[in-house]
Order: sequence, then structure tokens, then C-alpha cells
Amino acid sequence: MKAKKLSILFVFVLTLSSILMACGKDKETKNEKDKSKQNLAAKQELNLIDTSEIPTLDPSLATDQVSFLVMTNTMEGLYRLGEKDKIMPGLAKSEEVSADGKTWTFKLRDAKWSNGDKIVAADFVYAWQRAVDPKTASEYAYMLYPILNGEEVNNSGKPVTDLGVKAIDELTLEVKLANATPYFKSLLSFPTFFPQQQKFVEAQGDKYGAEFNSALYNGPFVLTSWEHEVGWTYEKNPNYWDKDTVKLTNINVKVVKDNNTAVSLYDTGAIDRTGLIAEQVPKYKDREDFARLKATSVYFLRLNQKNPALANVDVRKAINMAYDKTSLCDVLLNNGSMPANYLVPSEFLYDKKGKDFRDANGDMNAYNVKKAQEHWTAAKAALGKDAITLKLLNFDSESAKKVGEYFKEELQKNLPGLTIEITSMPFAQKLELESKMDYDISFSGWGPDYADPMTFLDMFVTNGGHNQMGFSNKAYDDIIKAANTTLLEDLDKRWTELQKAEKILIEEEQAISPVYQKGSAYVQNPKVKDIFTHKFGGDYDYKWTYILK
Repeated sequence: MKAKKLSILFVFVLTLSSILMACGKDKETKNEKDKSKQNLAAKQELNLIDTSEIPTLDPSLATDQVSFLVMTNTMEGLYRLGEKDKIMPGLAKSEEVSADGKTWTFKLRDAKWSNGDKIVAADFVYAWQRAVDPKTASEYAYMLYPILNGEEVNNSGKPVTDLGVKAIDELTLEVKLANATPYFKSLLSFPTFFPQQQKFVEAQGDKYGAEFNSALYNGPFVLTSWEHEVGWTYEKNPNYWDKDTVKLTNINVKVVKDNNTAVSLYDTGAIDRTGLIAEQVPKYKDREDFARLKATSVYFLRLNQKNPALANVDVRKAINMAYDKTSLCDVLLNNGSMPANYLVPSEFLYDKKGKDFRDANGDMNAYNVKKAQEHWTAAKAALGKDAITLKLLNFDSESAKKVGEYFKEELQKNLPGLTIEITSMPFAQKLELESKMDYDISFSGWGPDYADPMTFLDMFVTNGGHNQMGFSNKAYDDIIKAANTTLLEDLDKRWTELQKAEKILIEEEQAISPVYQKGSAYVQNPKVKDIFTHKFGGDYDYKWTYILK
């Protein structure tokens, strides 16, 4: 999730909000699927858990995996992702693209909001202008920079009406891009690009998206309840344009932070799916309902350079090289997660020759206690200190706390004079502290929002909305800017330049300390079929999900 993939941030228990289940896992042919759907259970109700509260239902302000998950299922843009990440029609009935790739014209289908009002092209214009308006302070405003004047509106004082989007008529939307952008269509399935009804948003004011009844829906489901920190309920949307495809009538979600409680709920049939932590895997690994999968989210330590110690590159490299990522993955996680000495994940993005983005850069600054201590000695000499205390911001789930203690033990053992103090916070509060840069080190993660290396790399441009750690490197910024403009005309060079940017970020600057590329071990009720999940954007979709007898 990304959500992304993520800002698809850390939901460690690997429950339904953090697992990327492989699309088409059931290996059924079309005829078999058609036959199985004739054997539907009378009660099409799915019961799930999540480890975190929903931070917001405002598409312009959402930055996290949980919010994007809920919005993917209750709202819809011009497109949505289907099985195997296929871009499927959403509200776009048709599209036309100019020969130079810079002008896109969309015809909208007849569709309604959950309040019965007609969805019109002006709803997209308003939503996109609102997202890029600096007054909104959207951390995802940069995703609209491919649109003509997107960056200028957000950063340079141009009026929002200069954004290259307009309603030609009630159901015709025209979008002008600054440059032909190869991944533009995949952006349009992401929640930041969803429409919003101006009169509803303005009527709600500051409460917009803060409660289930202060959001407006146009997707397969609507939220009919939301008890904060307890859970929420989806119901099938009777106003959805493709409602006949939707089989589920209800989805009930409980917030459960404890792994043992979650597994107990699954074993008793109270929920239909849950993630497993390391010590739970042996009990379930030989069962039919067990699966283990590799995802595209990458988890890392943010190193806030507002802190004088972390502004020292030797400190950052020492921290990164001083803890054993392999042991963390193989022993503490034991779910298929892989050690990461990189940011852009493996088995996600390929060039036109089929070569993985990872192949060029491989691992950077891998675990090496001797080198870590050399960097640490140099750092202490430069800082004139023998002892350094750093605070680690962590999530509040039981599993996350174990990982935090692992960091603390490894770093204090291998870097003499370092003290790590851990603060564990609920998800929404942790996001707020990151946004305010009120931390030293933060355990974070990112899932891709669209199918391009940029979805990971442009987070860390100077003063970027998701930078949130004071990192700045001019050479890095220049590459990212060129990759969004002039290099779009030379995609081969753009590819290699983005790999160079990743080297600057990790190998040279150690701006973050990558930890692992996420894997998942989980159990799921075998009667639950067709939860479509994705390598980018909203993690997965219930639109096509159904339950057998």
C-alpha cells in the first residue's frame, strides 16, 4: 500500500491492511470461476482485522496505507486496478490522447455519488485543484506535477485555475500535461486523483473525511460506521455504477493490535484472514489456508538531519551498517521478508529489455560491523562527543515493539557510546510526528503508488512533502527534476539516471537506512475468493471478492 503502496506506511502485524496477496492466487480458469460463483454462500459478509485506525478519508490529505485501502474500496477515480494490476475503467467511459501525448480527454460515464447527486467533470477539476493548492497542504500534491502548471501552482504562486485541467462540458474532462508522461494513466487509479464534490467538502469544513458520514462515496462500498480505534463497516453501495459486479454485502473490520488475539479470532472463525508473526508460522505452514508472499513495500529507518548527530554522514552510515538485517528477516520476522540495502524493490520494475531495476545497483552499504565502527569513531571525533543519545519513533503493535528492541540492542552493542530511547505511538499520531519532523529516527515504510521508480525516489527531494527528515542534495534534486521533464524524451537514459539517484541517496548519503523488502505469512479462509491485490496504488480491492458455501 502503496501506500503509498504506501504512503503506504508500517502496519506490522501483516494483517489484511499490510499483506500484498498475489493476484490470481487461486489458479482457477475462467470456467472454473464461473462455476464456483454459482456456489455462492447465502451470506456474502467478510470479516477482517486491521492493526491501525483510519487517519483520514480526505483524498487530498491522506498519506497512509490504511486510508488509501479504505478509499480504494469506497471511492473511485477515472480508473481502478483489477486482477494482475490491469488498469480497468472506473468513471472514465473513454479516453483520447493527442499525438504528442500531452492532452488527454476523458468522457465520463453516468454515475452517482452516494448522496444521489450526479458525478460530473467539475468534481475532478475541483479535487485536483484542491490537492495542488498550497492552502490545502497536501503531502501528495507533487503527484499532480505532471499536469501543466501543477508544480507552479503548488510552489510558485500561480492560481489554481492555471492547473491544466478543465471541464469541457458536464461529462467531458480535458487534462493537459507539461510533458508526455509514460506512467500518467497508472496515476489516475490513485486516491489523490479521485473526484470530490465541492459543495459537500465545503459544507463539512474541517470535519471533511474525519467521520464515516463526513465523507462522500462513489465506489463499490460505502462506510456505514466507524468507531475510532475500534473498527469500521463497509456496505455495498446501491448507487455504484457497476453494482452488479459486487458480490459482498458487508465487510466488518476490527482494530486488533495483538497478534495472538488476531490468530485466536481466525481460529474460531470470527475473522477470515490474518497475518502471522515468526513464532506462529510453524503451526500453520503446512496447512491449506497458509501462504507466504513477496511484496513491493520497503521498510526503512528515517534519519532526521535536523538532529546534529544525524546530520553527520558517518553517523548515518554507522547506524545502517551496525545491525544484522538478515537475522531480523530470517529469525524475528520469518515471513518471507528480504534484507534490503536499497530503496526501489526487486521484482517490481523492468526496463524494455526485461532487466530488473535492482540489477544495476544491487546492495549498497550492507551490514558490516567493522566498517560501522570505523564510521562511528570518525563521527564521534568530528562531533567531539563520546556519547550520543537518539530517540527511535516506533509503532505501537506488539510485533513492532519487538523489532524496535532489536534495533536498540544491535545498535547499542555495536556502536559504543550510543543510547537508543524508544517511543511507541499509535499510527495516526506517529504520522503526525513524522510530518512535524518531531523525532530523531523513525521506523517507516513505503509502498509504490504507481509503476515507476519515481514513486520511491522523488520522496527525498529537498523540501519534498514526504522528505520529512531535512535531507538535501543538489545532484539528487537535479536528477529527479530532469527525470520528470527533459529525460521523459529519453527513457533509457532516464532509467540509468534514476539508478544513479538511488546510489546518491543510499550509497553516498545514507539518507535513510533500508531494513527489508516486505514479505507476508498469513492464513485466509479458503472460501474467500478474488481479493485482488496490487504491486502499486491501493493495496487491494474487494470489488470482485466473493464467498463460497
